[in-house]
Amino acid sequence: MSRFDGYFLRQMLVLFGFFTLVLVGVFWITRSVSLFDRVISGGQSAMVFLEFTALTLPTLIRTVMPMAVFAAAVYATNRLSRESEMTVMLATGSSPWRLARPVFMFGLLTGLMMAVISVFLRPASVEQLELRQAEVAGDVTAQLLNEGEFLHPADGVTVYIGRVDLDGTLHEVFVSDRRDAENPVSYSSSTAYLVNDTSGINLVMVDGVALRLNTEGETLSSTLFEDASYNISELTSRTEMGQRSLEAIPTIELMRDRDAVSKADGHSHGHLVEELHQRFSWVAICIAVALVGYFTLTLGSFSRFGLWPQIFGAFVILVLLEGVRGFVSPVVIADPGLWILLYLPAIGGVLISGLFLTVAGRPLMRGRSRDIPGNLSQA
Repeated sequence: MSRFDGYFLRQMLVLFGFFTLVLVGVFWITRSVSLFDRVISGGQSAMVFLEFTALTLPTLIRTVMPMAVFAAAVYATNRLSRESEMTVMLATGSSPWRLARPVFMFGLLTGLMMAVISVFLRPASVEQLELRQAEVAGDVTAQLLNEGEFLHPADGVTVYIGRVDLDGTLHEVFVSDRRDAENPVSYSSSTAYLVNDTSGINLVMVDGVALRLNTEGETLSSTLFEDASYNISELTSRTEMGQRSLEAIPTIELMRDRDAVSKADGHSHGHLVEELHQRFSWVAICIAVALVGYFTLTLGSFSRFGLWPQIFGAFVILVLLEGVRGFVSPVVIADPGLWILLYLPAIGGVLISGLFLTVAGRPLMRGRSRDIPGNLSQA
């Protein structure tokens, strides 16, 4: 690797890290607001929110990574052109193909990063996230420990807790159980405790009253008690991990035995094929957008005003490639044999880059042809 190659590659890697950090930060703030509200309102701690956020990062990074690769290639190329470094290298006899070598290396490096994230890290993180979400959904204790709110942990059940002390003591407790429509019952007590034993989770209420309504006889009976136990384990919504989402299925399973995965998780063969090749297409698109960002800017000659028309054109090409990605997915799901279409955006990006590279050399050839007759006339 020459000194120029290393210099160009370092600039793109630094810019890639910067743009990735900025884009991830922007998207993370946007998503974390709603996630924080759902987690905290569900009675969970801030640590659960941080855990959920960490598990969503691979998906978020995969989403913004192609944009960061494209922005880094465009920004670095524009900087070299604006500061005449690219012009000097071309004047010394270096061809556009020769100057594109660090861009190829940059695309391969980011493609390897994307392969690790898309093929391995993201499926593992989504699977763990679904497991934790099921556990949190079944945590009835956390669901009940919300002060001053009427909660409905199950159909026909209402729970209210006025205050929760640091030692776990519950105050001003009210429980209404209307699951038996003919004999609804309500409990209220000044203090209560959550006790976990072999029979499950019990709400032990102290110094309270139980009101039972007999709808047939239209009578209301009240019972004062010093302590009463109410089993709340039945209120827990047990979410069993029967069917995994497509994103949570490991890549190895998608490659080895899709029939077994389809039977176990209920996904169609087309969805499984589309998900498998979609993961690898993200790797190819990183290489393609890096080349598009560089070769589009090579169409322009040196200008002190920069290469803004070429930058705009590169952005339009990026949007078109992303549009093709969204268009071909339903086609592959309907006909899994057309899985090659998922790589069409990457193939199109490489072909466009090759075309731009061919066109990029023509202004130099025309310039030389103009100089030759001038020199001959002077002679």
